[in-house]
Parts: sequence; structure tokens; C-alpha cells
Amino acid sequence: MIPMSLQDIASVVGGRLHNVPDLGALVTAPPTLDPGESSHGLFVPLVLERPDGSRADSHPFAALAVRSGAVAVLTEHPAEEPAVVVPDVQATLGVLAAHLVGRLSKTMVICVTGSSGKTSTKDLTAHLLGYAGPTVATHRNFNDRIGLPLTITMADASTRYLVLEVAHHGPGDIRYLAGIARPTVGAVLNVGTAHIGRFGSKQAIAQAKGELVESLPADGLAVLNADDPLVRGMADRTKAPVVLVGRAPDAEVRAEDVRLDRSGRAHFTLCTPEGRAPVTLRLFGEHFVTNALTAAAIARHAGLSVDRIAAALGEVKAVTPGRMEVFERQDGVTIIDDAFNAAPEAVRASLTALAAMANGRDTIAVLGGMHKLGDASKEAHAEIGRMVAELGISALIVVGGPEAPWLEEGARWLEESARSHGADSVLVPSRQQARKMLHMLVEPGDLVLLKGARDAGLQQLAQELRNDATASAQPSVG
Repeated sequence: MIPMSLQDIASVVGGRLHNVPDLGALVTAPPTLDPGESSHGLFVPLVLERPDGSRADSHPFAALAVRSGAVAVLTEHPAEEPAVVVPDVQATLGVLAAHLVGRLSKTMVICVTGSSGKTSTKDLTAHLLGYAGPTVATHRNFNDRIGLPLTITMADASTRYLVLEVAHHGPGDIRYLAGIARPTVGAVLNVGTAHIGRFGSKQAIAQAKGELVESLPADGLAVLNADDPLVRGMADRTKAPVVLVGRAPDAEVRAEDVRLDRSGRAHFTLCTPEGRAPVTLRLFGEHFVTNALTAAAIARHAGLSVDRIAAALGEVKAVTPGRMEVFERQDGVTIIDDAFNAAPEAVRASLTALAAMANGRDTIAVLGGMHKLGDASKEAHAEIGRMVAELGISALIVVGGPEAPWLEEGARWLEESARSHGADSVLVPSRQQARKMLHMLVEPGDLVLLKGARDAGLQQLAQELRNDATASAQPSVG
């Protein structure tokens, strides 16, 4: 973080200092939500609502944060600890981040959005840009009105590239976040059905995602997926030059000769106006091709050569945890951990990758329900069930029950559809029951995919499967 005194911070955000013995005390580390990692920074306690309606309040940890070295607490509710007191913490983080962006005079700010693939694309982009200069990127998928400002505060005067993942929960969210970040480069990956329950239609989702390209300056760059008509159509909504990426013949950054090897990794020829180069991804699944092309277009804009880009894409062994992480266990079972979250498009991509990786081996999919789909939920879940059967997945375990009752109906629709189309499937009430089923079903050589909404608990199940006594500690990277 660019160092600032508490007095300066209070002045910038319109706050007041409370119980602060030294007005000039320097804050040199980014604000954090973790009281144990707040040394030299600001601790930001929040009240967050869980999916089940309960609330998690971190205000009681303020004293721990100060003992751990926090300079002060950023809060709406002053207590005994040194504090910068503000009316609205979330809005204040945005104001502080916008101020700090204004001081990053030598930093290219890049924002990435899309219904799926944001985090992987952000990770690939950050890896490539690391060859061009010091790079800061969103941690995991901290991409909302809290996470994006916190990421911005991690940059300092040495940062040359700031790569930000941008999500939205309603119209205007991306416009608000872009107003804070002021990106010069914006990339839109796709328009899917994630959050369609809130927006009502894919066209409404496209309208919201296009807020990113509308925010770009005339000397910036919009990177758009040529293979998604709703994304391609955003070209008319920006003042910035547009680069199309994809497999379409008119895509300026294009993938040709795409194929998957026996392990499910994509190979393709990266084509740009400056030249062509072969790319061998070490990530599993064909859906990473579009993500890689988007990252390549951004790196090209930053000045990297096509050969350097192609070589760097082939170096990435893994992206953010829970995204198609493949672990080979000592007993010969392959665990595919794609359990971080799930939208219909992402689940379809994961199942396609699982089938491509089979090569005669048995495949078991452990899926959870998907949420925020509104009236489209039943058909979306039924479609996934049909796909499981059509791909010939050997067995399906669907998790849905008391642990996440808001996912239970979707899980039931998914399992019923799979079974009605001929798949060998079962619905279980918890990840513990899923684990018992796996122990009965899985044999050496089998592939097991875990994918579902975060609340289904499949991340924990993936970790448990990795930590089994028979599991290897090292991921498979080929």
C-alpha cells in the first residue's frame, strides 16, 4: 500500500479519529478483514450475512487486531481501540481505493468480468504480466464492493500492472466498481446464466457486464470474446479500441487447431497480427482456451511478444484453488477439484473436461445444486442431468440436503433428470454421505470430479479426499 498517515486517511475518507494517540501514525500495509494479518494496516470489521440468514460479526476481534499490530480499526462503531470512524465502511473502502488509484500514475489497471472464467483469466493475465513488470492481482475471487477496493490498496508506486476481477450482483455494480478502479483495459469473457434470478434474462446480464467497456477511456482497450454474440455486441458501447479474441476467423487474437490431449489439456496455435506460436496449456479443460486468449490479448497490449506469451501460458500449472485442480492419489484415483463455485456454463465445461480425460477410465461426478438462477433453475439443473447421461459419465452423486436447504430443490431436479435419462445416479443429503459413497464406488484408475455451489460443501470434501491416507501431497501437472 502507498503509505498514508491516519490523519491523511481520515481526511480523504471524511472520517474522524477516535482514541488515536498519534495522528501521524503511518499505515503501510493494506486494510484487511483478518485480525491476525493486520500488522501495520487497518483492520476492517464487518457484519456479513450467511446464506442461511445468520450473521457473522467480526467487531469483537478489533482488540485482537490491534494487539496483532493494526494501526487502527476502520469502523462505524467506535470502541476502545484506535479507530477511523466513518458512516459506511463499504463506501469508505471505495473512496480510499479511488484515492489510491489516482496516485498510481505508472500503473496499468485491467478489469476482467464475465459469467464464468473470471478468476482463471485473472490468474493467467497476472502470470503473463509478471514478465512485463511488477503485478498485483485480485486474491482468489475477491471481486465485489469490498474485495475490489481491498485489492487496489495492495498496489504501491512500484506496481506496473493491477489486475482486478469484477463481479456484479445487480445493475450498476460494475459501473460503480469501474468508477473506483478507472481501468484502461477491460475484458468481457462471456454472458451466461449465473445470477439470472436477479437479472431476469441474459440480455439484462449483458447490459450490466457492458458497463465495464463503457467505462474505458478512448486510449484504452476493450477485449471482447468474438465467439459470444452478446459480448461481441458490446463493441458499440465503448470509446476504446476493441480487440476480439476467440476462434472466429475475424478474431485478432485467435486460437486455431484446438485439440485436447489424452489428459484433457488443450493445445492450440496462438495467432496474432504479429505472428503465430504453439501453446500447450497445463490446465485441464478446453474452456481455458478463451481465458488464455483473453490473457494473451492483454499481455500483447502490454508489449509482450507472441513467443513470450505462448511460452508463459504453457508454464501455468494451476490457477486459484478449486478451479480444475487435478490430484493423482497414490492409489491411482484422480481427484478433479473444481468445487469453488458453480454456474451452469461452468458445470457443463467441467463435465466436458471430465469426459475428455476419461480415456477408458470410469468417471464419477459429485455435483451440488446451483443457486441464484430464479425461474431458470429447474431447466438449468435438468439440463446438467441430461448432459451427465449424454456424456456417459459412469456414476453421479448429487449432494443436497439440510446442510444447504436452499440448494436442495435444484439438487433433486438434477439427480432426477440424470436418472430419467439413464445415468447411474444417487442423491445424498451431505458431503459426509457423498464421501461414504465414494469409498464404496471408487477404484484405482477412476476419475472423480467435484463441482457445485460453494454452500454444497464440496470444497471441504475435495480437501478431505486429498488428505486421505492414500493421497499424494503433490498435484498432477504432467
